[in-house]
Amino acid sequence: MLLNIAEERWPIAGTFTISRGSKTEAHVVTVRLEDAGHVGHGECVPYPRYEETVPQVMSALEAVRGRIEAGVTRDELASILSPHAARNALDCALWDLAAKTSGRPVWQLAGLPAPKSAVTAYTLSLDAPEAMGEAAARAAGRPLLKLKLGREGDADRLKLIRRNAPSSRLIVDANEGWTPDNLAAMLSACADVGVELVEQPLPAGNDEALRTVSRAVTVCADESAHGLDTLDQLIGKYDAINIKLDKTGGLTPAIALARAARERDLDIMVGCMLATSLAMAPAFLLSPLAEVIDLDGPLLLKQDRVPGIRFDGSLMQPPPPDLWG
Repeated sequence: MLLNIAEERWPIAGTFTISRGSKTEAHVVTVRLEDAGHVGHGECVPYPRYEETVPQVMSALEAVRGRIEAGVTRDELASILSPHAARNALDCALWDLAAKTSGRPVWQLAGLPAPKSAVTAYTLSLDAPEAMGEAAARAAGRPLLKLKLGREGDADRLKLIRRNAPSSRLIVDANEGWTPDNLAAMLSACADVGVELVEQPLPAGNDEALRTVSRAVTVCADESAHGLDTLDQLIGKYDAINIKLDKTGGLTPAIALARAARERDLDIMVGCMLATSLAMAPAFLLSPLAEVIDLDGPLLLKQDRVPGIRFDGSLMQPPPPDLWG
């Protein structure tokens, strides 16, 4: 087996801003595995919030090149790589390679339902209230909008967005930007405009207030949720979990996490970092298990891979086999 590791930069259409800061490009790492004339691909996004950088991830993969090229299996990945971005890219490349070698799609190999077209959320980047209201007006035809919040003025943002997108379903991502002191007021403001779900309102590690706060919206763990090892810590605080392959360490542990979350009566959101269709494709296979799909990364880029996933507005189609899986 031959391994190729590469970094790529994909410009964003504008600026993408959340409570922690802004970015103008998606900086990703790709893995390419070739074996017996078949090729598998994977993509990951090293995320500074989780203390990962592109150089670190590339070095981690390079350090186990010999083990990989000797024929590592998915079941062995946990013993050679930490369960984050590097392991995600490698796990997904191994799934893709297995599909290409066997002639069977990954969803069949993994025992998952056949993927069907599904609506993805479309993200409105954090901005001044008036600017987000204008962005909502431009996106008012989309059925599901995800609002990046987490700064002063969020209540005004919510009112303007709802006024300008009266028919869209709304979900919110505060990216750890609220506090125990304003939590109840912000959840109430969300309920007032019909927000259905709020992601990670409080900082991970400072979210105990969620056990007692009264709320009329679903609260979803993101930064507080990683893999099976963190799942039981969420019970009693969160109603849902956002599963991202860059946090779980690939599709293999993500499937196990989704099934375990179901057993604990947690709703599932399948999400993404800002990346191309190659990163969305394996995550999309979890869509039949999820109440909310947030895989709009390619829609926020200036351009996507070719071939890429087709989006009919916000209706996301299953990934083409030439892309992945």
